[in-house]
Amino acid sequence: MKKFFWFVIAAVLTVGLAACGKGNSADENQTLVVGTLPTPHGEILEHVKPLLKEKGVTLEITNFDDYILPNKALADGEVDVNYFQHKPFFNKAVKENDYDFKDVGAVHVEPMGLYSKKLKDIKDLADGSTIITSNSVSDWGRILTILQEADLITIKDGTNLETASFEDIDQNPKNLKFDHSIDPALLATTYNNEEGDLVAINANFAYGIGLNPVKDSLLLENDNSPYGNILAVRSEDAEDPRVKKLVDVLHDKDVQEWILNEWGGSVKPVDN
Repeated sequence: MKKFFWFVIAAVLTVGLAACGKGNSADENQTLVVGTLPTPHGEILEHVKPLLKEKGVTLEITNFDDYILPNKALADGEVDVNYFQHKPFFNKAVKENDYDFKDVGAVHVEPMGLYSKKLKDIKDLADGSTIITSNSVSDWGRILTILQEADLITIKDGTNLETASFEDIDQNPKNLKFDHSIDPALLATTYNNEEGDLVAINANFAYGIGLNPVKDSLLLENDNSPYGNILAVRSEDAEDPRVKKLVDVLHDKDVQEWILNEWGGSVKPVDN
């Protein structure tokens, strides 16, 4: 009888400890890990950390320095969300890698700019000049659109500008040359080394060397850009309450005003 009594006590203690363990696990589940780029994405996330904490979510930020690893990390379950890419890049990555991802909302647009250490005005761009761009195919149509709007080239009729390539150029009156072999992360170095006549730099890398797209670029993407930087999750997590709280906080009016002020209007918040 005594043995049976102690067996029952041990069983109760075991169940109690297990219940405590489950309670801790539930608390841990309130942590949300986001893979991102340091600027401006990581800075924006740091800004909203305390706001999310008030909503019961602890935000952990994992910074990457390229455009490939954040999606791999999301697919492998190393992060819960990533926040670094615009929608055309996302669509291309999902198609090529068969990712089961979902876009849960755009946060901001970083206008693409073309910069030069050799020219003070785009009117000084000479015949035969070289324009250096990234090797990221999803950015090509974006850059070609900027050049077409500046009357430097024309694109063949019927071309989808979001997926356009340099082969879609119709007229090139200045005989501009294009080098699209550079990794996006190296474009700032290319600019500092005074390579080419114009260098198209993604805004996050431009910020890293002290360039403001609005003030320093010779050519700038217009305000109706479709290249909003989005939050991406695995499809199974699209309704996760933690993710919804992150989306809500990033679309908060005060946060959006902070984004505008922090980068002098060169990072433009998106409210959906």
